[in-house]
Amino acid sequence: MVQKIIPIFVIYKGCPNRCVYCNERITAGDHPDRITEDLFRKIVDKHLKSFNKPEYIQIAFYGGNFTGMDRNYQTELLEFAESYIQKGLVNSIRISTRPDYVDEDRAELLKKYHVKTVEIGAQSMVDEVLNLSNRGHSSNDVRNAVDLLKKEGFETGIHLMAGLPGDTEEGFKYTVEESIKLHPHMARIHPTIVFQGTALEKSYQKGEYEPMSMADAIRLCKYALGKFEMANIPVIRIGLQMTREMETEGSIIAGPHHPAFRSLVEGSIFLDMASELLKSAKPHREDATFSLNPKDVSDFRGMKNQNMAALKERFDVTGISIREDSKQERGTLALVVNGKISKLSKLQMSKSKVEIKSRPSNAKNVNYHSVL
Repeated sequence: MVQKIIPIFVIYKGCPNRCVYCNERITAGDHPDRITEDLFRKIVDKHLKSFNKPEYIQIAFYGGNFTGMDRNYQTELLEFAESYIQKGLVNSIRISTRPDYVDEDRAELLKKYHVKTVEIGAQSMVDEVLNLSNRGHSSNDVRNAVDLLKKEGFETGIHLMAGLPGDTEEGFKYTVEESIKLHPHMARIHPTIVFQGTALEKSYQKGEYEPMSMADAIRLCKYALGKFEMANIPVIRIGLQMTREMETEGSIIAGPHHPAFRSLVEGSIFLDMASELLKSAKPHREDATFSLNPKDVSDFRGMKNQNMAALKERFDVTGISIREDSKQERGTLALVVNGKISKLSKLQMSKSKVEIKSRPSNAKNVNYHSVL
C-alpha cells in the first residue's frame, strides 16, 4: 500500500519540560508557534496536490506533546483535519505524544476525530537514562501507554534513541527487548545528536557527555533493526530526517549524524551478508557475482562503493560483479562463485548477529543492575 503523510509540526507545544537533547527548531524546522486554520489548509492542500494517487493518506501532528496541549487547541487541530476526512481527501490522523500524557479520557478524544496512529516518544526503557535525559517520565509510563492505546484500538509506534546520557550497549539492548515485548506496530530509531542550544551541548562542552562514534551508532542501530525485524515490527525510520536548519553551520555540535543514516545501517548489513557468503564459498582467485533486487543495489555497494572495496580487500577474489534481478526478494543476497550459488537473507543474518559486545558507559555512576 502506498501511504503518504502530511506533517503538521506543533513544536514544543504541551511539553512539561525540555529534554536535554531537544532543539525542535533545528530538528523539525522553524515553524509558527500556533497553527491557524488558514496555515493548516495551505499545508495540507499543497501536499495533496503533490501526491500521485496514494492509497492511504494521514495528516500527522508531529513535535511537542500533542495530548499534553491545551484541550481546546487539540480539538481545534483535530477538527481541521477531520474536515478533510469527511470530504474523503484524507483517511485518518496520526499524532506523536509522551507516554505520561496518555489515558482513557485523552484516548476518547482521539478516537472521536479518527486518529488511527499514536507514536510514543519512549527514547529509553532504562529509568536512570530517562532521568539523565530529563524526560520526566518512567519506563512503566511507556508500558502503560502502549498497552492502553492498543486496548483502545490504536495503531502504536515507539521512538527509541541510542547513545543517550548514561546509556550503555547493555542498556540499549534492554530498551530494544522491552520495547519489542510491548508489540508496537512500528518503531523509529535514531542516534543521539548534540544540537546547538541544548543542555546536552553544555554537557558536551564540559566533557561530561561523549557522543557515540559513527561506527558504534551504526552497529547499535543495526542491532535494533535486526531485533525488530525478527519480531515482525517494521522500523519506519532510522536516523533523523534532514531539515534546512540542520544544514546550517553550527547547528549540529557533535554526534553521529549523516543525512542518509539508514543507508549506512542497511549497507553495513549487506556487507555482513556478503562477507558471510564469501567466507562459506571460500573463493580462490575467482570472480564473485552477487545477485540482488535493483532497489538494494545502492545499499549493497555502500557509500562511495566502500562495501565493494572492503570485500575485495578481505577476500581472495579477482573481481566482484552485481547482477540485478527485479524478481529477487528485497533484503536477500545471492552469491555465484565458480557456478555454485548460495543465498542469505537479512533476517537470517540478523538472527546470527544480534548479540553485541559490551562497552563502557558514556556517563559515570549509572547502575544497570536491573538491566542485565
